[in-house]
Amino acid sequence: MKTIKTEDIIVEDDKMSKLIMGLILDGIGMISFSIPLLGEFSDVIWAPIAAFIMTRMYKGRVGRTASVLTFLEEILPFTDLIPSFTLTWIYTYFFQKK
Repeated sequence: MKTIKTEDIIVEDDKMSKLIMGLILDGIGMISFSIPLLGEFSDVIWAPIAAFIMTRMYKGRVGRTASVLTFLEEILPFTDLIPSFTLTWIYTYFFQKK
């Protein structure tokens, strides 16, 4: 019988909360894409906010790199469809070597 540790529950909970938060934040970033002209202006405000949030969600090299990429993705026109928070979550929990 496998013993479940409190740390395992906390890590799993943190993993799911980051996924949900990432999906919400990606949704916010994509909303501006649906509003012609006004949407691209709102990206000027959203890009630094999204980059800051990314550095808080993911620490270290992953957070810094993802922050820069998120800023660029949000500030450049017509790139709002890229789900940068979700892609960072996938990288962190499935591809990053521990």
